[in-house]
Amino acid sequence: MINTLSLEILYSVSSASFIQIKNMIKTTTRFSFVLGAALFATSINAQPPNSRPTDSTRRATPSNNGPKAFKEIVTSKAVSDEGLFTIHKVEDKYYFEIPDKLLGRDVLVVNRVSKSSVNTSKAFGGYNGDQINETVIRFEKGPSNKIFLKAVSYAVMSKDSTQPMFQSVMNSNIQPISAVFEIKAWSKDTTGCLIDVSDYLNSDNDIIAFSSTGLGGPTSLIMGKSIFNAGGFQPDKSYVVSVKSFENNIEISAIKTYSKTMGSGIQIGLPTAPGSQSNVTLQINSSLIILPEKQMHKRYFDNRIGYFARGYTDFDKNPQGVENPSIALKWRLEPKEEDIEKYLRGELVEPKKQIVYYIDPATPKKWIPFLIQGVNDWQVAFEKAGFKNAIIAKEAPTNDSNWTLEDARYAGIIYKPSSVANAYGPTVTDPRTGEILESHIGWFHNVMQILRNWYFIQCAATDPKARKMVFEDELMGQLIRFVSSHEVGHTLGLQHNFGSSSTVPVENLRNKAWVEANGHTPSIMDYARFNYVAQPEDNISEIGLFPRIGDYDKWAIEWAYRWYPDFKTEDDEKAHLNKWVIEKLKDRRLWWGSGETDDPRNQTEDLGDDAVKASGYGIANLKRILPNLMEWTKQSNEGYENLAELYGELVGQFNRYIGHVGSYVGSMFMTPKTIEQSGPVFEYLPEARQKDAVDFINKQLFTTPIWLINYDIFNRTGRNALTTIGGLQDAALGRLLRTSNLMKLINNEAAIGDKAYQVTELLSDLKKGIWSELSGGKSIDVYRRNLQKSYVSIIDGILNPPSQSSGSTIIFLGGGGGGSQVDKSDIKSILRAHLISLNQEVKAASARITDNMSKLHLADVSNRIDNILDPKK
Repeated sequence: MINTLSLEILYSVSSASFIQIKNMIKTTTRFSFVLGAALFATSINAQPPNSRPTDSTRRATPSNNGPKAFKEIVTSKAVSDEGLFTIHKVEDKYYFEIPDKLLGRDVLVVNRVSKSSVNTSKAFGGYNGDQINETVIRFEKGPSNKIFLKAVSYAVMSKDSTQPMFQSVMNSNIQPISAVFEIKAWSKDTTGCLIDVSDYLNSDNDIIAFSSTGLGGPTSLIMGKSIFNAGGFQPDKSYVVSVKSFENNIEISAIKTYSKTMGSGIQIGLPTAPGSQSNVTLQINSSLIILPEKQMHKRYFDNRIGYFARGYTDFDKNPQGVENPSIALKWRLEPKEEDIEKYLRGELVEPKKQIVYYIDPATPKKWIPFLIQGVNDWQVAFEKAGFKNAIIAKEAPTNDSNWTLEDARYAGIIYKPSSVANAYGPTVTDPRTGEILESHIGWFHNVMQILRNWYFIQCAATDPKARKMVFEDELMGQLIRFVSSHEVGHTLGLQHNFGSSSTVPVENLRNKAWVEANGHTPSIMDYARFNYVAQPEDNISEIGLFPRIGDYDKWAIEWAYRWYPDFKTEDDEKAHLNKWVIEKLKDRRLWWGSGETDDPRNQTEDLGDDAVKASGYGIANLKRILPNLMEWTKQSNEGYENLAELYGELVGQFNRYIGHVGSYVGSMFMTPKTIEQSGPVFEYLPEARQKDAVDFINKQLFTTPIWLINYDIFNRTGRNALTTIGGLQDAALGRLLRTSNLMKLINNEAAIGDKAYQVTELLSDLKKGIWSELSGGKSIDVYRRNLQKSYVSIIDGILNPPSQSSGSTIIFLGGGGGGSQVDKSDIKSILRAHLISLNQEVKAASARITDNMSKLHLADVSNRIDNILDPKK
């Protein structure tokens, strides 16, 4: 909601799952995608100009010493299908009749799973419509009456053939030949040739099957054989099902069988598949799509607007070196010829070609209207770019035998019978220009479970409709609509905008009139699920609780899809776009936060411009929900699984709030700018905000959150209070005291001196919260004793990394401490001094405390500190 990918991770407490793959791309518990490094040369026809036989030489070729006569190959038994290539099926043989005019043309191959074995791993692969890979190929004429199939990459570019650099790039790169075919015959009119592709289609190869690397482009979920635990190819158990030709594409369906391995297939929250089947059988659909001869006008990626992008190395742009530009991924939208003047006058016009998403016929009927609405909601955004009815969703046709969602010409939302609680939105793009050609959104059936859990935990305090395990269809439908819009946004090219919600003042989220008019975040692409800040007394309706297409989304679509016919190249329009962006970004609500930096404004699952205030409101609502959890989760004739699951979700949400606040410590703001914009790009977070964050964590978590302890729940779920509280506290301590965080504080101090929040201040503030019993000689309960031991253990892990550890029995939580940067910094000096001072206070308090368990604890802590300071002892 996986691209870099439009594939992503939806975080839940019990498991990590996907709902979009680029971003989830790069990684974010994401998959990484790699662009191959070969040749990008759009102005080259790789076929030598004199390599094609003339009509006369073709007629003169003896049939017994080369290509045969057409009728000898395409006999009366042939079944022929005209289209991009004419396909001839002669008994069990398949022939491609390739016209000369298509030799050297770029063809995009997209491979998808149609069906898979019952016991195949089906987390993200194995379902109808799941993409395996994509490759650009060319058919070219070679010597000795051969046709070469070449795999084409677009990672390096020199397109000006008049310059020496063009020849230099050509001399250093060659497109690899993936397959060779003998020309079996010339076409009847001698303007094409026939090749036998039967054996190739029924083989295991990098083009019409799995790629050897299992990697692919920046916005696609690319699968290798290991995902399916597939090993060696078994040709005797494999065959071609059908080959169909259409005007701009060819669709190939084949059954491919592999031996089964015990490989490392991706299993995300899935049980092991039952059965002992020895093979893996897949039905794979391969689409060969001719790429546009007239290429779409590219638009350079701008790091102030969140679009997925393709990068390449350009040898032409910089006369004194190379550049590595990126182009934004987007659909091609242009006005019809007769509407150009209207468009330029500012009138809304329909595009030459609509963006159409088809809903999988396998989708339960009651959810189809909500999925359609999630697509159509984007129409208002495209109107900002000057286009009406630019995007629409339809039910897939059921009375056309030639129509299938496996066809890569069609975009769709594919419904998958999966226990995975997620969805994802990948795209297929033209690597030359970034033009999005289609998308197959993966919609897992169990996404409804995670939607229920999110809405229950975040909104049950304010919306009575959320206080049950089975939502009414209308409520669930509206939640489906929001996820549909989010995933469609990815397939329009949009990355996540994790910073969008940070532009909203927290108190506005409690203002009924404001939030119902504007929404709780300016972007549907944020991970700002629902308005958890709203309190029951605010009386905010669902329109103020749900996400929607917002101001940022409309601006981002306008930026990418506004048509500028006066600019002939992407370089020509760059200055104009820059001025436009600078002016628009004066409106803070249009800001994009990538989530790829440590900027605390770019967090997932957060709301508002102040995490301390927003998290406080969120915790207040959790405290309202917890006493009602047993009642709201019960179902007749069922056990307590719902109670266990939702209590875990509640604890996870509380942990999330603590994490939002903790991210303020050691952070800085990062606002991308061009040199035409004033002000800094990097700004240090004020000291006061960091101190407030630590104070919040001291009060909400390190002061034992007794409200989380509910023995009625624990007695029915087996939950352990000490483990629950301790896990939360250890996680927060580990984040605050990890060495990377401490290094940030050191670096900030080096940069701005006393204005920085310093390591010594952090330790002092933590000591006030974690060791408050020492000054008053108070007894220390079991929760606090565990917390204090964890604190000492984390510092031990930094001062004495595991290879030198003092043998502490507490799990090391603080991150590696042996790096050269840490060793030469002030971190260890400060920590040693801190422990010496703390030990003195521990010993003094031990003499005053009368509680026996507290005395034993402090004696143990003092001994541990001694061992940390002198490991040899």
